[in-house]
Amino acid sequence: MTSSVGDSDQQTARTAYETIEPFHVLAYFNRGLREAQQDTGLDGRAFYVGARGAPMGDCDAALVTAAFYNFSADVITPAWQAARDVGLDRVAARRDQMLDEQLRAVLGDRVDDAEIRDLEKRYREIAAELPMGGRPLAAGWSVAAVPDVPHVALWHAIAIIREWRGDNHIAVLVNHQFGGLDAVVFHEAQLPDPTIRRRVLGRKRVQMTRGWSDEAWEGSVDRLVDRGLATRTDAGHELSAAGVDLYQEMEAETDALTAPAWSGSGVDDLLDRTRPYVKAVIDAGVLPGTRKKD
Repeated sequence: MTSSVGDSDQQTARTAYETIEPFHVLAYFNRGLREAQQDTGLDGRAFYVGARGAPMGDCDAALVTAAFYNFSADVITPAWQAARDVGLDRVAARRDQMLDEQLRAVLGDRVDDAEIRDLEKRYREIAAELPMGGRPLAAGWSVAAVPDVPHVALWHAIAIIREWRGDNHIAVLVNHQFGGLDAVVFHEAQLPDPTIRRRVLGRKRVQMTRGWSDEAWEGSVDRLVDRGLATRTDAGHELSAAGVDLYQEMEAETDALTAPAWSGSGVDDLLDRTRPYVKAVIDAGVLPGTRKKD
């Protein structure tokens, strides 16, 4: 896959992703999840699948499995059916209610900032210009009802852009012949340089949340080894030099595909204005790998 996008544009796309991602994933890691699950009668998997997939509408589970990509159909199929049985509109409404409560707790007095409305407007303008062809999950989110509450509406606008990047990343994975399981096992591999930090969930959590058995996992490692992309270690598996090169190449290709979203004027200012709200989420200590700061 080739691209005419320049290095600076790719870097802007990478910076934007790293800036807004913590704000987006608050929906899936917060202290209100258990209550939301209890209110809807759904377990953690079903609430997650329903809350994230609801904008795709009342479709077959096979479409949701394809869009989520690195989740086993054994997880998606029953979880999606449970969410459909409860009602996707109900799940989405409870998700928005949960986000309202959690963002109020996280942002404190800032939740009433007029700035939030301005940021939401700007992110929604960016989202409105994105091409949705080949991006099914982002397309669903782009036509979902906009929440009335400003800080939840900001989250929703960011969610469209985030899922658009995710759809782009799946296109890159497909182009490099990675199925969903191999993609997540590749991502979770150790790096030869332990000083490099990146977001990983760990094998145990990935298998639990995405539904992959030990047998399936080990088979995936074998495929990566056969491709020369990984080696087995006492602790599991580690990317080879070729694997590291490919990992970096695919990240760069994803950034290149995503760069058009951030090609307009004022992007640096937009991200700077967003950072205080993202920092509040990080400082709340509810996301994996973060600690609460007073």
